[in-house]
Amino acid sequence: MDSTEPKAFGASPASQPAAWETSTQFAPTQFGPGAEGGRPPPPSPFDVCHVGVVLRVVMGVQLVVALGVSFLAASPLDAASRWAQTMVASLPASLLWLVVACACRRWLTRASEAAQWGFAAALGAVCAGLGQWQSSWLDLALSGQQMVWGWPQVPPMLTGAAMACVGLAWLRHRARSELPAHASARLAELQARIRPHFLFNTLNTAIALVQIDPQRAESVLEDLAELFRQALASPTMRTTLNAEIDLAQRYLSIEQLRFGERVTVRWELDDDAGRAEVPALILQPLVENAVRHGIEASPQGGWIVVRTKVQSGRAVLTVSNSVPAETPTHSTAGHGIALRNVRQRLKLMHDVESDFEAGLQASSDARQPPVYVVRVAVPMPRKESSR
Repeated sequence: MDSTEPKAFGASPASQPAAWETSTQFAPTQFGPGAEGGRPPPPSPFDVCHVGVVLRVVMGVQLVVALGVSFLAASPLDAASRWAQTMVASLPASLLWLVVACACRRWLTRASEAAQWGFAAALGAVCAGLGQWQSSWLDLALSGQQMVWGWPQVPPMLTGAAMACVGLAWLRHRARSELPAHASARLAELQARIRPHFLFNTLNTAIALVQIDPQRAESVLEDLAELFRQALASPTMRTTLNAEIDLAQRYLSIEQLRFGERVTVRWELDDDAGRAEVPALILQPLVENAVRHGIEASPQGGWIVVRTKVQSGRAVLTVSNSVPAETPTHSTAGHGIALRNVRQRLKLMHDVESDFEAGLQASSDARQPPVYVVRVAVPMPRKESSR
């Protein structure tokens, strides 16, 4: 992990376009780069390698199984007992179907629609048959009941094929119809709310610099124009964490000129974590809150620390800032709108795979005021294997 300093203002803009200037199409769980000059291909219905999809599929199958066995139950307790017994077969079968579908998703995406349906049904039948065999083997081991081959395997396999087709229909609906459109519209709405807030506050900072040091403000405004251009160049809905760090460094460089020695900024950045994909303009509101409620509200000033690291397959971003010693609770005032916006956009982009926490944390030294900490965790992009 390297400690880096904010980029200096006054430098010429890079000739290469930033990663977040590439227009992309939002999808609930799969975010891939689109084709040059056009819309990206629709997400594959077999992109099931996500916690949110796994939970929904497993819970859906278990709900159907529980309703099915309840028809033969004499009481709720009997229904629960029957459901627990059938879970021995249905749960491993569901997970096996998801694992195989995830492993074969590249081939299945290129296959015809008929081949996709045939593969899903056949895989469902095989997984259900293996689940039934596992249940029969447990009966043999526990009670000595002999396994019977033939017809007893047919209903579970037919049920598995039918459930797989129902699951594929839901996955296709999820990938190509209403859910992506609604989620995309919602994400665009949240993005539109954060941009004006960001621009107006940054412009106010530039106005303050004009009053303090006109000559320095001239170069700052040039870089501020470049910053605005990046923020408004395209209706991008996602970016990389590295691009967000770059934007936040520009913003905090302006604030450091404004507050001088009253603010101390430290960056502890992990290059690997910078590859993670996040909604655009997600870090800037967090550091802006840290300035407004941690630095500006304190006559003595304060500090801000931004850390990134890779932990357990996820990129973890932490923004910590000091709070005024006199009124520590004041630092939380005004955080609500920005934090709710960030939380909602993370949920739309990464579903249950994202994590967001914010609040005051007590210092280990009782004489020191608490620290406000915002923690964001998003999944790292999967490394594409060579074809």
